[in-house]
Amino acid sequence: MTFWRSVAAQASSLRVRLLLAFALLGVTTTAVVASGSYFQARTVILQQAQDAAVMSLTDQLTKVYPIAQLPPTQNDLDLLAQRLSDREGFAVVIYRDMRAQGSQTPAPLSPELRAEVGDGRIAWQRVSQDGQPWLLIGTQLRLERPDGTAHPSGLEVYSVRDLVPEQQSIDQLATRAWWTGGLSLLLAVLLALLSARGVLRPVRDLGRAARRLGEGDLSTRLRVRGVDELADVARTFNDTAGTLERQVGELRRMESDARRFVADVSHELRTPLAAMTAVTDVLDEEADHLPGDAGRAARLVSQETQNLTHLVNDLIEISRFDSGTARLALDDVDVGAAVTATLRIRGWTDRVRADLPPAVVARLDPRRLDVIVANLVGNAFRHGAEPVTVRLSADPDWVTIEVADQGPGLDPEVLPHVFDRFYKADTARTRSEGSGLGLAISWENARLHRHGERRGALVAGNAPGGGALFTLRLPRETTDTGGAR
Repeated sequence: MTFWRSVAAQASSLRVRLLLAFALLGVTTTAVVASGSYFQARTVILQQAQDAAVMSLTDQLTKVYPIAQLPPTQNDLDLLAQRLSDREGFAVVIYRDMRAQGSQTPAPLSPELRAEVGDGRIAWQRVSQDGQPWLLIGTQLRLERPDGTAHPSGLEVYSVRDLVPEQQSIDQLATRAWWTGGLSLLLAVLLALLSARGVLRPVRDLGRAARRLGEGDLSTRLRVRGVDELADVARTFNDTAGTLERQVGELRRMESDARRFVADVSHELRTPLAAMTAVTDVLDEEADHLPGDAGRAARLVSQETQNLTHLVNDLIEISRFDSGTARLALDDVDVGAAVTATLRIRGWTDRVRADLPPAVVARLDPRRLDVIVANLVGNAFRHGAEPVTVRLSADPDWVTIEVADQGPGLDPEVLPHVFDRFYKADTARTRSEGSGLGLAISWENARLHRHGERRGALVAGNAPGGGALFTLRLPRETTDTGGAR
């Protein structure tokens, strides 16, 4: 199928279409001109031969006209046939049942020709006998009366001339027409190749430049040749590429400034947050002893400080992904045991249905695996419904972890944005907590795990029986240490 698709693509290419167009134009023009010239020349040759034969027969008949005696004898007919014959043809003379001809070659006289001659007209006809062309010209001699008038004598004279020389000339014309057509076709193909080269070279250059531009090489420019329409296209492309390079450069600069700002702010916040966390630890110990609003305020400050700390840590992690400095600390990990530890540390062991086969060992970053599983299970508790299921499976190349809940599932409009940063599905879920960075960080952590062309992935969807389903796939032998986006 791929082969035939490639053949079809080549057959429909612009080069092939130009060749076919030029060839068709050349063949059509040559056929029209050559055939027109051939038929015109053929008509002229045959007409000249016919006119010459008629004039020759007329001249010869004046030498024997008028006929003095009727009915003629056979000797008279033979003598008349001999006198009317020459080296270019022979004559046939017929009088009723009598016949004479000046050659031993049989005369191919047709009934149609004899009928016209019998009506008193000069008639001619071109016939072919045994592959040889003949020109037949016939007339009826008229008998002169004593009063000077003439009437039909019943004596028919036919001049029979072969058209072999004329046919040879016509055949030569046909041969020349074929040669002319072949040379014209060859010339049309050569012109098509030259034209295709001149037209397609800028088109190919434009295609290559567009591909390089699409691959991110914004410095790509075309060489402008000439002042035709293709040169205008090249100049337009260069202008567009220049504008795009400036705009993308500006956007990249702004994005870099924004990322640096977020990273700087996050790092600057860590010190005061550390102090605030120490204060909130004290407030947590004293909150139960504080009266009324003071206790609630202390607990609120403690909770919001924890949330702000998580947000700052998430922003710092995101900034590492954006700058390409995130790295993996690889180790041989029993994946089932690592997931179990994640659930136990957070007190979720009794709330999660775990299907974790033992001895599934993979080389990966255990800390990032813990972050991914914690985010997925916590997300299921916050936005889905229990029971939450964690299922582990493996093959020689991949480790797969599925986290499912029994909630309403993900709205189709939400699915494309699940892993977007700061995205909260408030319109799809009744409750929305957190910063909106957890799933984005999980997705980035999954993609950090690579082995050659195989790259980790985190996919969101809905289970067939209802509820959200997140599927994590990691290479079983991670070799890349991350950093690449």
